[in-house]
Amino acid sequence: MTSAALRRFAVIVITAVSVCYTMIGFGLYLAAADLAVTAGALVVTAGTTVPHFLHVRAGLRGTRPRYLPLTLSVQAIATYLPDFLLPYGWSGNVAPLFAGSLLVLLPLWLSGPLAGLVILYQGVAIMDATGGFNPIPIFYAVTVLTTGAMIYALVRSSRMAGELDQARAELAEAAVLRERLRISRDLHDGLGRSLTAIALKGDLAARLVERDPASARTEVTELVQVAREAVQDVRHVARGYREMSLKGETDRAVALLEASGVDCQVNLTAAALPRSSEEALAWGVREGVTNVLRHSRATTCSITTSVRAGAARLEVVNDRTTADLADPATPRSGGEAPVTPGNGLTGLGERASQAGGTVTAETTAAGGFRLTMEVPA
Repeated sequence: MTSAALRRFAVIVITAVSVCYTMIGFGLYLAAADLAVTAGALVVTAGTTVPHFLHVRAGLRGTRPRYLPLTLSVQAIATYLPDFLLPYGWSGNVAPLFAGSLLVLLPLWLSGPLAGLVILYQGVAIMDATGGFNPIPIFYAVTVLTTGAMIYALVRSSRMAGELDQARAELAEAAVLRERLRISRDLHDGLGRSLTAIALKGDLAARLVERDPASARTEVTELVQVAREAVQDVRHVARGYREMSLKGETDRAVALLEASGVDCQVNLTAAALPRSSEEALAWGVREGVTNVLRHSRATTCSITTSVRAGAARLEVVNDRTTADLADPATPRSGGEAPVTPGNGLTGLGERASQAGGTVTAETTAAGGFRLTMEVPA
């Protein structure tokens, strides 16, 4: 049952019960054929039903009535004062509604004892009216208890259903946002290397086309292959599936670095790693090498992995950093690169966090740059 349907059900049931209780008492005085008594009964009927309606409506909405102390006081007075003014009393008919208002509006630590006093009063009053202990006072006391609890349960369940619907909507919105962030991060991380490789190979082919056409054709062929890989990356991002291999990503990184004139040294551990950790390190290699190619004038780069004390560690170190490694690249003077969290490093940090690890980035004493990632081994 949806929250709207449950709320309609609660309104129908509470309205029907409230009308029945009220009309039983008012009908009794209407049958007395006494105009003054009937007028008094009409006044107290309005005094109990109107506040009760406001209380239930506020409870269903999860708010407080605008004039809560006043409305609750009016309902209490209209419920119990007629017991001393009207010949047949009044609280015996509408006390269950007052108990329901107490339970709906006040916290249980307060409304529970107050509802208990209402039940006790009705039992004593009916016992006094019927001349001693008999089943009738017990019946009235049970009626107050069950009706008040029913009103509270219907209002509370309706409100909880609305809160659950709101929570589901917020979760769905959060899931959409997470998916958008995933697509953005994967496109940035995945296409960054591919587009950088395409640009580098295109420039190299343009320089070789005159003096070494064969090598230029080779570079163009590799450029086309990289472009096809980029198309596959986009498809994988759209499907939400990307399988990364640390060795495969490292091999591609080495080929790209050497084609760009960067001497590369690789030392990968032979230890088997959990799938999530290996993928995180593969993304670390991709982001680190992309930064080397886009934001530095490096001549050497080392890619090293090791396992120690239950943690797998990746280091990508290059020399001659001349630009900020944040995105977008901002050239700096003096051969230094202040490290700020750009999109690439931020996304890499999120991937490491999902795998239970961390990422750090820092300039080295020799003016290079070191990207370090640690994940569970």
